[in-house]
Amino acid sequence: MALEVIMPKAGVDMTEGQIVQWNKKVGEFVKEGEILLEIMTDKVSMELEAEEDGYLIAILKGDGETVPVTEVIGYLGEEGENIPTAGAVAPEASQAPAASASNDDGKSDDAFDIVVIGGGPAGYVAAIKAAQLGGKVALVEKSELGGTCLNRGCIPTKTYLHNAEIIENIGHAANRGIVIENPNFTVDMDKLLETKSKVVNTLVGGVAGLLRSYGVTVHKGVGTITKDKNVLVNGSELLETKKIILAGGSKVSKINVPGMESPLVMTSDDILEMNEVPESLVIIGGGVVGIELGQAFMTFGSKVTVIEMMDRIVPAMDAEVSKNLRLILERKGMTILTGTKLQEIIEENGQLRIKVEGKDDIIASKALLSIGRVPDLEGIGDVEFELDRGRIKVNEYMETSVSGIYAPGDINGTKMLAHAAFRMGEVAAENALKGNHAVAKLNLTPAAIYTLPEVAAVGLTEEQAREKYDVAIGKFNFAANGRAIASDAAQGFVKVIADKKYGEILGVHIIGPAAAELINEASSIIEMEITVEEMLKTIHGHPTYSEVMYEAFADVLGMAIHSPKKK
Repeated sequence: MALEVIMPKAGVDMTEGQIVQWNKKVGEFVKEGEILLEIMTDKVSMELEAEEDGYLIAILKGDGETVPVTEVIGYLGEEGENIPTAGAVAPEASQAPAASASNDDGKSDDAFDIVVIGGGPAGYVAAIKAAQLGGKVALVEKSELGGTCLNRGCIPTKTYLHNAEIIENIGHAANRGIVIENPNFTVDMDKLLETKSKVVNTLVGGVAGLLRSYGVTVHKGVGTITKDKNVLVNGSELLETKKIILAGGSKVSKINVPGMESPLVMTSDDILEMNEVPESLVIIGGGVVGIELGQAFMTFGSKVTVIEMMDRIVPAMDAEVSKNLRLILERKGMTILTGTKLQEIIEENGQLRIKVEGKDDIIASKALLSIGRVPDLEGIGDVEFELDRGRIKVNEYMETSVSGIYAPGDINGTKMLAHAAFRMGEVAAENALKGNHAVAKLNLTPAAIYTLPEVAAVGLTEEQAREKYDVAIGKFNFAANGRAIASDAAQGFVKVIADKKYGEILGVHIIGPAAAELINEASSIIEMEITVEEMLKTIHGHPTYSEVMYEAFADVLGMAIHSPKKK
């Protein structure tokens, strides 16, 4: 079927574009990614690439013509193919009934429209979305509603990190004129665990209340899929269903290193139940979870050492941001060993001797294994899915290789973040009930690390961008921001990566105060395809941290007002 070539909307202010010239003639073959034509707006000229292989079968608008955005200007298709005409309908479509979103497979009228396995971020959101769309929905959860994020991940760690922030603020109090007679502190871990439990229970109760309000039937137990695509709860209770959403989440990843079975070696689940502050703590893995918990326990009073096999901590982040985070953490007292391979763990005299390649042994009270997570496939039951390195493969609609079964969230390994799982869950529910149409666009999912200061990012890193683009970099330091200076929070910067030719924003990276909040503005800007020049038309409140974002965008063009003139 012929593919429309349309006048693109390159920025929110663009209403029309002029065709400078077509680079191909009608009848010529075009490869995917090859330049089809050049267009010009009031700001920039740009090249339009072919979205797929095909022949240029028609040009509807010629060189020099000005065309409104989204209007069809040509067609790609098979050689000799006729272009569609207005009102034309494919013969198959005119004769066949509209596709039904429901593939009942002989299920009874009492069957659920959807059964969701897993009550974590992807699962409970999918259940609520399906109910909002009118579905009869059941949810099966083997543990607590809210999944890892709410019970053993995102939320508990933020509770700990808020305590760490309070402790740091106490340390800065004297410099602010606040006299504390005895600044010494200890952390009552039993009280902290109690606080954490209250926070978690409040949110778990909130999820349960939401599910009740939407009429979702919740079953406590292990859900598995049967051969006839129903769901078995605890091996006995059968839930008949038309569609299944498998949102089993993930579990802690393990490594085969001698001594790893020692009870002094904890997972992230274990450490969040620990009722003491260890004298010394070795963290195996310098990713997000390890660094966050390292920050917390270092501030509580532990001597923290991080072992990371890669050449830098949080290696998925921009290299410059990673380097600056390391410097800040080391100045606070954390020992960080990168490019270091763990060899063996030996328990002796109630402590751990940790052997690493090429360095002295490390003695520690406890160790935390934090090398990531892997999909939890317990719910797959009797069904064979196509897997990719232990992850359930899904298409853009979140549907698995088995028709009628969808797998959003960590279980597909695409983007192991709770907020990505929220979106995937919504998409899976829409498609399961209404037919495949919704797509989860995950490439602009923001990510954050809740250290002190915070780190956040969206889009391409500088290293990734330089592989494909001629880039321009803008950067502005919090040390030149009034709100940051007044708040004693002047560490860090905002870094903007843009395409030099068109001003397209490719990535934004932040280390500094409120980074996890600020990054969402950047995410929206990139999603809306706002250019650097368009961004500079906005007004940011003063004094706010967000002004650093604005100045970093201005610096892409060398126009940051509060930066000295560059020589």
